[in-house]
Amino acid sequence: MIRIRDFNVRYRSGKTENHVVRGIDLTVAQGECVGIVGESGCGKSTLLRCLVGLESGWTGNIEIDGQSLGAVRGKDDLRRAQMVFQDPFGSLHPRHRIGRALSEPLRCMGLPGSPQRVAAALKEVGLPASFAHRFPHQLSGGQRQRVAIARALIIEPPILLLDEPTSALDVSVQAEILNLLSDRRDERGLTYLLVSHDLAVVAHMCDRILVMQNGVFVEELTPDNIRLAKATHPYAQHLMDVSLLSDAL
Repeated sequence: MIRIRDFNVRYRSGKTENHVVRGIDLTVAQGECVGIVGESGCGKSTLLRCLVGLESGWTGNIEIDGQSLGAVRGKDDLRRAQMVFQDPFGSLHPRHRIGRALSEPLRCMGLPGSPQRVAAALKEVGLPASFAHRFPHQLSGGQRQRVAIARALIIEPPILLLDEPTSALDVSVQAEILNLLSDRRDERGLTYLLVSHDLAVVAHMCDRILVMQNGVFVEELTPDNIRLAKATHPYAQHLMDVSLLSDAL
């Protein structure tokens, strides 16, 4: 479970302050998939980066599985949540073979990183064990994202934070990755927090969807709300109208 209370993120440069996330409260139940949608710069990805420990300039309270987390995280804290990033090429070291990319999280957490464990992680995301010897540039975009998912799952976290996990992929590959994530969630009982610009993605994946504007949640939607293009808040309705227009073009 994820529980966030009175959560704020502020960035300062000289006398200028940018209040990116503004006093939000959020609870994600165990096994739930919650989506966050909104325009670029509204604070979606910043929230995920704070949750996973990549950003420290926040105030408020974060609890994961009942444990309160601070800005500095220990190994046990880091194992509770892992992140899958938007760009599957940029998130993998270009000079490291896939086997090293998968075994490194295990080493960092003090866990055994045998070739058999790497092979099992690749198999879980639909890739052959021989891919452990390849470099990222030798894989397609979809294959690289499968590796990124395997890397996040290999230390067996209960929570995955998904930052636009399919936006950098061809449309033909997006459905494969979404189905892979859905299957892993069902098999492992995982909890997902998914950030996306694509309303069709969140309607397919999520149990409920939060609309973020200027660092605050302005509406909570169901997948049926999105399919019917019905919202109460004007900004949420605008997002759905724009999405329908884009689909029609």
